Amino acid sequence: MGVNVTAHALGIDLVHGGESALFKWLLASFLMGKRIRAQVAVQTWHVIVDKHGRDTPRKLAGCTHQELVRMLGEGGYARYDESTSTRLRTLASRLMAEYDGTVSGMREASTDRRDFEKRLQSFDGIGPKTAEIFMREAAQVLF
Repeated sequence: MGVNVTAHALGIDLVHGGESALFKWLLASFLMGKRIRAQVAVQTWHVIVDKHGRDTPRKLAGCTHQELVRMLGEGGYARYDESTSTRLRTLASRLMAEYDGTVSGMREASTDRRDFEKRLQSFDGIGPKTAEIFMREAAQVLF
């Protein structure tokens, strides 16, 4: 992923955007954390968030597997579309079930940054690289 892909570059204001901005950045980080060109990840993020308006855990969890696969394909994320569709729906559903549908809820449930990162990486499809991308910018707001 190119270092130049930032929350700001995507139009996400983490400082003033609240929960909505945190989730959008988590979604962007998730897409960029895979072995895929940054341009494709960004384009796919725009398809999901801007074109289809799936910008909250509830809206994302409400997608069918096939709807998400189509959106991922539309963004050029075809190589990982099936597994990514499943992982994104699971991420959104777990956020809702375990953390009131918010990244802030996960922060409140965490004892510290290390615990938060451990919880973040417990989601299928979020490994050290994705967590690093997300925390690079979100840590300033969360901690």
